[in-house]
Amino acid sequence: MAPKFPDSVEKLRAAGNESFRNGQYAEASALYGRALRVLQAQGSSDPEEESVLFSNRAACHLKDGNCRDCIKDCTSALALVPFSIKPLLRRASAYEALEKYPMAYVDYKTVLQIDNSVTSALEGINRMTRALMDSLGPEWRLKLPSIPLVPVSAQKRWNSLPSENHREMAKSKSRATTATKNRVPSAGDVEKAKVLKEEGNELVKKGNHKKAIEKYSESLLCSNLESATYSNRALCYLVLKQYTEAVKDCTEAIKLDGKNVKAFYRRAQAHKALKDYKSSFADISNLLQIEPRNGPAQKLRQEVKQNLH
Repeated sequence: MAPKFPDSVEKLRAAGNESFRNGQYAEASALYGRALRVLQAQGSSDPEEESVLFSNRAACHLKDGNCRDCIKDCTSALALVPFSIKPLLRRASAYEALEKYPMAYVDYKTVLQIDNSVTSALEGINRMTRALMDSLGPEWRLKLPSIPLVPVSAQKRWNSLPSENHREMAKSKSRATTATKNRVPSAGDVEKAKVLKEEGNELVKKGNHKKAIEKYSESLLCSNLESATYSNRALCYLVLKQYTEAVKDCTEAIKLDGKNVKAFYRRAQAHKALKDYKSSFADISNLLQIEPRNGPAQKLRQEVKQNLH
């Protein structure tokens, strides 16, 4: 006797999610497909729901190694709701599996325009950069398809999504970051990290701090042993008023080099902006023990001192 399927889109999607969690990807794909047919038969215009169903079915295809159907469903999802992170990441993974590295690079890069801290996209960019350098040579960037410019509205939409989406992404970031930190970089990785760091430095000189963060992040994925890369990225976070991120990067920089004066100074600036004057004063004091005649630090100490009393 054939199993009785739920009859509403919501119940079909929930059943598909349950099957997916249980590793029954073919069954989940069938349930998402049935939900799509019910939704389309109703004739109701709900592009977000339809996009999610295509994206979920794409995840099933990806798990089953059916990359072409994954790409097709992700493209359908993105046609309904452009610049959605999950279908972009799934399509990038499928392109990568098919060795269509330029297309994968574009999708990973698009994700980073929406949220430049998605570790799976940063790692994907790192892998694609290596593959493209190997296959297309030093001029590989000139041979890429055009990368779409993500409108501010799409970034705002991502920031306003329910918190569970961000929690799920944060878990993924945390797992990937731990794996990266535990990996010992090869000599080639260290060299690539230096090149990417220099590219970041050039972007800072041009005032493009957001793009510079991407370069420094790519560099740190190749090798996370360079103190200056963390303190350089911290500078970008300071300029963009992302003070908590600046504090974190300066702390990592100081762990690697306890005499990194720039890291102490930038962390002091970030603490001051966060109104944590005690921590700011402590950082300036540590800095002045290393460089007693550092003028900017002496000036910052006076400013912080006024807020301590």
